[in-house]
Order: sequence, then C-alpha cells, then structure tokens
Amino acid sequence: MKNQQAAEVFRKFLKDGKNRITPERFEVLDAALEYEGHFGADDLYILMKTQQSRVSRATVYNTLELLAQCDLLIKRNFGDNTTRYESNFKKQVHDHLICVDCGRIVEFMNPKIKQIPSEICGELGFDVESYSFNIFARCKDIKNCKYYKNRK
Repeated sequence: MKNQQAAEVFRKFLKDGKNRITPERFEVLDAALEYEGHFGADDLYILMKTQQSRVSRATVYNTLELLAQCDLLIKRNFGDNTTRYESNFKKQVHDHLICVDCGRIVEFMNPKIKQIPSEICGELGFDVESYSFNIFARCKDIKNCKYYKNRK
C-alpha cells in the first residue's frame, strides 16, 4: 500500500460496514489515487491490466463505489453519461471546464466561485456540504481540440 493514511481510512470504512478487507481492494485504492486526472472504471481497469494486475473488472467497479462512499474518491459526471472518478484525498476544492466537442477537462480554481455556495446557502438557510461547478464550452484554439484533430 503506497498511501498508508488513505489505506487506514479505507480499512476502517470496510470494517465498520462489515465489508471484506482484501488485497485487491487496496490495489484498486492505490491505482485510483495515483491516476492523474479524471478516469472511468474501465480506464482504471485497463491501466491495471497493462500493469499485470489480476484484479477483476467487477472488483474495480465495486471498489470504486466503496471508495466514493468513504470520500476517498469523488464521482463526477460531465454531461456524457459516463461516471468518472477523481481523488478526493488531500485535494484542494476545484472546478471544471469541459469541452463539449472533445471532452477535454481542465481543472481550475477561482476565489470568486469558492464564495458563491456559502453565500447562496446562507441566504436560503442551508449549510454547505459540498458543491460542483462545471462550465461546458468549446476549445477556442481548434488546433488543440482533440475533436477537431479527429475530424481531419
């Protein structure tokens, strides 16, 4: 296990929920936390297979759900009916800009946006738990847009 602190959080979560504690689940945890950016379950499964892992596709899918339930991962949907995950472990709050043509996802932080959920919740009598802010746009520089490159 490469990230001992995350492993302990996951182990406690599994134990408290009376879930089996298996080496395969911790292998998925390590691979998920090491993945750069956003990924689907199949993306992670394929990566693990190319690294000679013997973890099954079902174990990857089931473990990702458990990791999201214990807040080590965040589930994201960027409007294409695909569930993606990203690490939530020791990560700063950020927002997303998504190209509707090529699907490129750019993470960004803006202090103005960070204040808006608290302001709105305060005005309407709520306490913020979390928020997700996504901007759907088109790559301005079409030469760098994957969609444009694939059309040639």
